[in-house]
Amino acid sequence: MTDTTNQHYWQGAFIGDDEVAHRLTTLPSGVATALAAPLDTETVLAACDTLARALRDPQHPVRERLAPHLPAGADEDAEELLAELAAFLDRGALGRKLRRELGGTAPQRLNRPDARETVYEAWAPVGLVAHIAPGNAATVAPLSLIEGLLAGNVNVLKTSSADTLLAQHLLAELAAQDPTGAIAERVIVLRFPSSRQEWLRLMCAGADAVAVWGGEAAVEGVAAHVPAGCRLVEWGHKISFAYLTSDAWADEATLTALAKDICLFEQQACSSPQVVYLDTEDTDELHAFAERLGAALAAQPAPAEEELDPAEYAELTTTEHLARLEEHLGLTRVLAAPDGSWRVMADTRPALTASPLHRSVWVKPLPRKQLIATLRPMRRYLQTAGIAGSRTDIAELSATVLAAGATRVTPIGAMTAGYPGEPHDGVYALQRYSRRVAVQADQRFATTACLDDLARPAVFPLATGPLLDKAAVQDLNRGVDPADAELYFRSGGSTGTPALSLFTYDDYDVQMHAAARGLLAAGYDPARDRTANLFYCGGMYGGFISFFSILERLGGVQMPMAAGPDHRATAEMIAAYQVDTLFGMPSYLWQLLHEEADLLRSYGGIRKIYYGGEHFTKEQRRTLTESFGIEVIRSLTYGSTDLGPLGYQCTQSSGSIHHLHADLHTMEVVDVEADRPVAPGETGRLVFTTRARRGQHLDRYVIGDLGRALPGRCPCGSHAPRFELLGRLGEVMRVATYFLNYRRFVAIAAEHLGYGGEIQAVLTSGAVREGLTLRMESSRAPELGTAREAFLNAYPEVRSAVAEKLLDFTVESVDGAALARAATSGKLLAVVDERR
Repeated sequence: MTDTTNQHYWQGAFIGDDEVAHRLTTLPSGVATALAAPLDTETVLAACDTLARALRDPQHPVRERLAPHLPAGADEDAEELLAELAAFLDRGALGRKLRRELGGTAPQRLNRPDARETVYEAWAPVGLVAHIAPGNAATVAPLSLIEGLLAGNVNVLKTSSADTLLAQHLLAELAAQDPTGAIAERVIVLRFPSSRQEWLRLMCAGADAVAVWGGEAAVEGVAAHVPAGCRLVEWGHKISFAYLTSDAWADEATLTALAKDICLFEQQACSSPQVVYLDTEDTDELHAFAERLGAALAAQPAPAEEELDPAEYAELTTTEHLARLEEHLGLTRVLAAPDGSWRVMADTRPALTASPLHRSVWVKPLPRKQLIATLRPMRRYLQTAGIAGSRTDIAELSATVLAAGATRVTPIGAMTAGYPGEPHDGVYALQRYSRRVAVQADQRFATTACLDDLARPAVFPLATGPLLDKAAVQDLNRGVDPADAELYFRSGGSTGTPALSLFTYDDYDVQMHAAARGLLAAGYDPARDRTANLFYCGGMYGGFISFFSILERLGGVQMPMAAGPDHRATAEMIAAYQVDTLFGMPSYLWQLLHEEADLLRSYGGIRKIYYGGEHFTKEQRRTLTESFGIEVIRSLTYGSTDLGPLGYQCTQSSGSIHHLHADLHTMEVVDVEADRPVAPGETGRLVFTTRARRGQHLDRYVIGDLGRALPGRCPCGSHAPRFELLGRLGEVMRVATYFLNYRRFVAIAAEHLGYGGEIQAVLTSGAVREGLTLRMESSRAPELGTAREAFLNAYPEVRSAVAEKLLDFTVESVDGAALARAATSGKLLAVVDERR
């Protein structure tokens, strides 16, 4: 026996009737308070996905708590209901729904639909949505409210007094999955009869949209309480039909599929066929088909024993008796099961007629040339048309029935089936619960890709669980469902064996849009910049392809040249096509600019460089600015093949300082030796957790980079967190009992030798001691003896290792092209360990 004393759920607590009566009078002020703090869609998606996993687990306590509130029936019915709820709440399904209906999984963020304009658009909640749910439809009530949540609204839901408390307790469990409390603030679920008109009036009085499920009488009863200017969203009763061509109705498989459509849900679904139309005017064909359909219905499993209420029974018997009477006029022919479990009523008149349901179906003739004239008068009530015929027939008939007013066309046998993100009754539900809003800004916002970043930080809970390294992520990849592995990339291999990374196209699209926003923040101007994409391509490496995609989303002018060995040909194309912006790896761009310096200087058009994968040193930046007149040198993105874009630079960022893509990831800085956070501002391992990856949970991934979090808000105005990259774990070398840092050698070369070229450290094993050789570009290298002395004087640990005869330390000059590089990406290998 379920306790119904406190049968209403109100913003996190169960309350009784007296408290509801009081709170309804203050509902508008409570809504204003809740709407003051925006609800991130990610918060809803994460909570829904957690609840979906709980519903799928037979041993989960959530199922035990919901069990007393499930509708009475067989155990298999309860399992089916829970499975239906879990399927709807699944992150993948909801993500697809958001992308179809609102264009993305973060529709509430004010982004620039055209990167060349400082105009921002988003989907905003309407405010308060009142949902009036039907009785005896256990899943409709909670799922309607969740649609309101996805749009960011505060929601008040009325369930029937005859229903169980499933909606109240399911939505309470959903709110419990959100540690921020934002979902609970937006959920109110009341249980009362429609006769309680004062409560219904107060529910609707402050609403910005009212969603009503039910027939015309239910809609009319609620519409009386809807205030002027409030959006009335009707999810009313609809009629669906099947249409068969002559070839199709002769096919036994089609007949069996049609019988299943009729019997499934006992025609209680709006998409269940109530009428079967044949493309004919022949009465004999009509009657012959009716007999075959009756036999197909008789072959279906018997319906569950269920006693009809008096009104349903009266409609059923009255419809059948009237049809039998019209047999004497030659208008109808009735075929029925002896036990009354099904009935087929053949009628020579084509007008659309509602069925009394419960496996009762009309069969009527309707030549295709009369389809629109016959069906259009009932267009307000039409929903699904199940069509069977040839491919040409289906194409032609689909256009015809849609013109007549139907909103769905399906194959026979799939009339009640759907898919995530499917329009409902001809509209997208989430758009009905949303407003399209816009902000026009001036040129001060040219580098602001998302207006929300200037208003508030994106804050999400940090992940828990063990740290993941690259090997662990590769193990996870082996368990990814093939349906979630649509795009394959391999890493460049600059820090080891190339690793495989898997993406869905939807996830890739989200990440490319994020990277595009980061590029705007870095000062890229898609309306004016002319860009040469000079990243490496091939071997499943994602560099060139990703930056091609980023420019595509920005609408930027692009010359997709790719990095190649013929620097002269590349420079000639740069000059010929008036390129003023270069995208590429620092090591490749450095070689290109120096080998073709005369042509590129005389051309004089390169103003900007955006780089990725490596870093330019301070000395290299000075050289590029002074020798080549480069005005802007910034990181294009900071990221990895497996996680995608992680950070971006703004116009106020320098060196290796980046903003976090906080709408995609959370970041921690943990100790180098243990899984514990470092003190604020201290250096540690960067650990990232990525969200919104279908089929993959990349939580707490140790990417291999060292860095520190930077305090305070950036001068650019963005609330996105900042961090500084301080090298890679692999750049710290254990040699001759000392830990030596590659980055320190680079800094010494720049500060003490004025050297801005590339440096490579090579470790070897000698007969007596280990060796460390620093390779420098011969075209820019200082005198080698001077260089060796500078390194020894500025790096005490190296000097000690040499003095103790533990290390052979040499400096040599080589051609830049001879430096070892990753085969796929072209990245310079900072440390080459040849020890055995």
